[in-house]
Amino acid sequence: MISRQLSMLALSLGAASYAAAQTHKAGSFEDGGNTQVSAMMMFLGNTEKVYILDKSEGNEAKFGNFPAMGAVYDIASRKAETMAVSTNVFCASGMHLPNGSFATFGGNGAIGPGGNIGDQTYPGNQYQGLFDTVYGDYDGTKAIRILKPCTSSDDFSSPDCQWFDNASLLSMQSQRWYSAAEPLGDGTIVLIGGFTNGGYINRNYPNVQPDTEGGAANPTYEFFPANGRQQQVMNFMIKTSGLNAYALTYLMPSGKMLVQANYSTVLWDPLTNEETDLPDMPGQIVRVYPASGANAMLPLTPENNYTPTVIFCGGTYMDDWSWGNYSWPFADTWEIPASPKCHTITPEPTDGSPVEYVEDDDLPVGRTMGQFIALPDLTMLVVNGGANGTAGYSTRTYNTLQMPYGMSLAAAPVGQPALYNPRAPKGQRWSTAGFDTSKIARLYHSSAILLPDASVLIAGSNPNVDVNTSTVFPTTYQAEVFYPSYFAAPTRPTFTGAPSTLSYGGDPFDLTVPASAYSGSANDAADNTTVVLIRGGWTTHAMNMGQRVMQLNNTYTVNSDGSITLHVSQLPPNPNLFQPGPAMLFVTMSGIPSNGSWVIIGSGNIEQQPTKPASVLPASVRLDGASGSGAGSSASTGNNDSSKNGASSSHTGAIVGGIIAAIAAVGILGAGFGIWMARRRRAAAQQASSLSYPMGTAPGGAGGVASGARAGGGLRSSDSSAFMPLSQANGSTTWGANASTLSLNSPYYDDPRSASAEFDPYHQNAPRVSTNQARGPY
Repeated sequence: MISRQLSMLALSLGAASYAAAQTHKAGSFEDGGNTQVSAMMMFLGNTEKVYILDKSEGNEAKFGNFPAMGAVYDIASRKAETMAVSTNVFCASGMHLPNGSFATFGGNGAIGPGGNIGDQTYPGNQYQGLFDTVYGDYDGTKAIRILKPCTSSDDFSSPDCQWFDNASLLSMQSQRWYSAAEPLGDGTIVLIGGFTNGGYINRNYPNVQPDTEGGAANPTYEFFPANGRQQQVMNFMIKTSGLNAYALTYLMPSGKMLVQANYSTVLWDPLTNEETDLPDMPGQIVRVYPASGANAMLPLTPENNYTPTVIFCGGTYMDDWSWGNYSWPFADTWEIPASPKCHTITPEPTDGSPVEYVEDDDLPVGRTMGQFIALPDLTMLVVNGGANGTAGYSTRTYNTLQMPYGMSLAAAPVGQPALYNPRAPKGQRWSTAGFDTSKIARLYHSSAILLPDASVLIAGSNPNVDVNTSTVFPTTYQAEVFYPSYFAAPTRPTFTGAPSTLSYGGDPFDLTVPASAYSGSANDAADNTTVVLIRGGWTTHAMNMGQRVMQLNNTYTVNSDGSITLHVSQLPPNPNLFQPGPAMLFVTMSGIPSNGSWVIIGSGNIEQQPTKPASVLPASVRLDGASGSGAGSSASTGNNDSSKNGASSSHTGAIVGGIIAAIAAVGILGAGFGIWMARRRRAAAQQASSLSYPMGTAPGGAGGVASGARAGGGLRSSDSSAFMPLSQANGSTTWGANASTLSLNSPYYDDPRSASAEFDPYHQNAPRVSTNQARGPY
């Protein structure tokens, strides 16, 4: 019997009392190793591992007999090992779950060599691949894949550490490719739109059927878990037809959601399906895929009263005709400069001010496919992208049959990161000072994620239909690690007392910063210390879905030995501000962050989150004459001996019992599907562990309904340049009519059941992804 006591360990990396001398050059890139599969998607699973996903293609690295689509990357060694993934995860969406697990949603049909349709198709539907015997991938258009991240102390050959990827047992209500995913305050995930099939953008031209575009566009949304709720049409997805792949979504304090696509914006209530129009994007700049402008929520801080503001930078403006259709863009995109413009919007202002886009400082260089990474000093780093063109790939455009950059629709890679400081005066918010320029082009299908030591892992780039390592912009397996400016500090802050869980309101907690963690006046250091939560999100296509950063309120007591006790509030008692799930806790002193400590926010379950009154903090207590001993002292020798820093080297402190089971045990995912929930919670009050590694302007926008001439080409045929030809329907019996209808109140079953969601994939007899040469459980 596979143990169901699968507790997730809180490693608390930054909680160790550790002040290593910096061995990394600030502003530089280091070799990040080989990722085995090209990193189209990444997420940080815990303080040791990054998980990587790729589309089905001819990767040299194998899992069993087939090219691998997944890998797990070890941060300490910078080495990756392949993992089993059964269904084609190409251009899926993804999100964290409240207990620290992760899910990915949808993808493409089965694909074989050259990007062609899998050699086994659905009965009566030759345009939808069911399976490919060469690449070994199954149709992923409705798949839901679940992973409980593991650490080095776990057995990665165990099914407990593998993806659950069986679409006959767990799937969405409809096919979604390039869908959006955004969690609600109870941990439920809303899945929005996407293609059912298609190509460059999800429309024909002229755009005469904006709702479904001949069957390849999906204008609906659904919930995971569904809890009996059926998918519904979302009018905004019809209004923005053609340019709404990977719609940009941000949950607001009210529970409503900012949704941006094409050049339109709404505030949408996912529970009532009511939309409130907000202003259009200035200049009709498109920020969604394939324009792919950088976008992020700015840090939520006590200073801004935790009021969300979202920033959009870069992207592309083209007229309606130039965007083309499913097959390809009509314009030669690589000749069109990306926008340098940045705009912010505050959808729910608390001061009565109007909701409007505000122009911010321009990017140093216009970018398409730029990506914001939130840093623990409350700045935002932009990496990756190109100065010209768009995301996507093709063999041709309307006029150009011989592409100048292989299949890439972008050119002029921008290899130098840029730093945005929202607290700086206007006109001084962007800087590239001291930043090296990467020699590796990071264009379409690049990704980036914040690591626990506050560096940034950058990987991927593959504007090619299948593996091509000899073209202008090749399939890229080489990762890099970028070190922001704060790595110039001789001493990094450290702290002890990190909790493993945080709540919405409730009693504050204390962290202790030793004197060895800083230098100079203790009073000054305490005055300039912040406690920051960061969720790096699930990264793909120049987005970090679910990324958020929040500064927690704190006061302090300066002690006679120079140590500083930080009195820290819990999160504000509104789960919509920072949805339940995993995050990292940092202590930042005068702009220099500690290493991150892993925490779970909320109850660990998909449910209405418990809240308590906001934390009440004691007044700060200063002490003149107290000072730090860091910077050049013995504390900065780089000694990582846990016996000397007081940290436990064992991975103690199991956090929220087991992992969501998430989706189930507590009736949360309806029982029926209890993914890995241990029935007990083992408390891990406060712990710390040692650092394990060194530091057209028709209605609806540019893709709206067109009236006019210059119709260019129809739907794509099955040439190898493309994504997939149009499919009108999926006739497979794999997809049950109620496949994702999960009751939150149904009983919990330990026995394998019929092909429905009432299923525990970690029961000993459960079919699952195989770890041998046969890829799937089908």
